Amino acid sequence: MEIYANLILGDCKEKLKDLDSNSVDLIFTSPPYADRRKNTYGGIHPDEYVEWFSPIGKELLRVLKPSGTFILNIKEKAINGERHTYVIELILEMKKIGWLWTEEFVWHKKNCYPGKWPNRFRDAWERLLQFNKQRNFNMYQDKVKVPVGDWAENRLKNLSDKDKERVDSEVGSGFGKNISNWVGRKKVYPTNVLHLATECSNKNHSAAFPESLPEWFIKLFTKRGDLVMDPFMGSGTTIEVAQRMGRNSIGIEIMPEHYNMVREKIKEKEIVIF
Repeated sequence: MEIYANLILGDCKEKLKDLDSNSVDLIFTSPPYADRRKNTYGGIHPDEYVEWFSPIGKELLRVLKPSGTFILNIKEKAINGERHTYVIELILEMKKIGWLWTEEFVWHKKNCYPGKWPNRFRDAWERLLQFNKQRNFNMYQDKVKVPVGDWAENRLKNLSDKDKERVDSEVGSGFGKNISNWVGRKKVYPTNVLHLATECSNKNHSAAFPESLPEWFIKLFTKRGDLVMDPFMGSGTTIEVAQRMGRNSIGIEIMPEHYNMVREKIKEKEIVIF
């Protein structure tokens, strides 16, 4: 199977209009956060962020397949001692546009440096918002199973009668569990908290995320030969991971130096580029 990469230089707000409707299987991206990367991308004030992103969100909705998924990596900003609400406002705007806000994942940066400010500690997590066009979408959950853990070895040795039946939660939540269902399982489904280190091999971009981040979502929402897009390509991590995993890709980047850097890296791997 021949894998291709469509690398596009320009502003995604305009370049997205040239892409076919209902053509992309997964959008995974991390746009500039409010008031961040001013030296590179100019910075968007938190009060203007929703207005800036809304037309992009509409185009992303158009190009995504009905069975596809959009994962948005984003984080709030503190202003004058409190969290700005631009991420919450953006979620509400996305719903108005027509997106379904189906899930939220948390990226726990397990090696985050410690820090303290007058009224808060250093952030060690970021949001990964999941949006879909419809309630039924492609999701390959078995691809991201994790080891059951050492706890099961002792806990499941001697089951009581109570462990062999469904027991409702004692707090009245309506949830319940049957401990015996864990017997014999080597792997289980993960939670929506991803514990990933922040290291990445790329040192040529101010906001590169680790390869393990897009890799996890590409496993979960796509199969070989599917089309993955990053409209804020940056250092090209999403594109490189998609190629390595046998997915086609589209990357859009407004900065020529970053676009050229990614193009050269992909070209070295003898991937078809257009």
